[in-house]
Amino acid sequence: MEPRIALRRVDEDDLPVIESLTQDPAIAGEFGWLGWYDTQDRRQWDENRMISGERGTLMVSRGGETLGFVNWRRRSAGVGAFYWEMGIALLPGARGHGHGTQAHRLLARYLFAHTTAHRIEANTEVDNIAEQKALERAGFTREGVKRGEGWRDGAWRDGVTYSLLRTDPPV
Repeated sequence: MEPRIALRRVDEDDLPVIESLTQDPAIAGEFGWLGWYDTQDRRQWDENRMISGERGTLMVSRGGETLGFVNWRRRSAGVGAFYWEMGIALLPGARGHGHGTQAHRLLARYLFAHTTAHRIEANTEVDNIAEQKALERAGFTREGVKRGEGWRDGAWRDGVTYSLLRTDPPV
């Protein structure tokens, strides 16, 4: 039986993996490569091992193999309320095997179990069909298209918003 996907805390040895998934165009892939920028990963690692009340990062692994990472950011939902926006980046060899669907499910379960948030949101480009399918298989609902939402590779791109509510049926 193949080992299951798991989420784990970021180790210092994982920082080069996170950097490659955000700063190396060949590894980040078409939809993950946003240009070079200061990720502040080292500072966040030094401050809080990459988990705070505002944001977090966990590694996606299977057995002893690191597959990528998931992250989340706190977003305001009005006075005194918030929701989470989540993202994922998988290494090229881990893509296309259903690991993203499993990682999305695990992160959603984790956030609902350990915070009071009622909503988790995920956004992707309209052309990123693989990510849309992964989100839908993980139980997320497509809400709509946001025109000209993101800048990548010299052009404004339309985005698709997905959500999962605490009250949605589990998948």
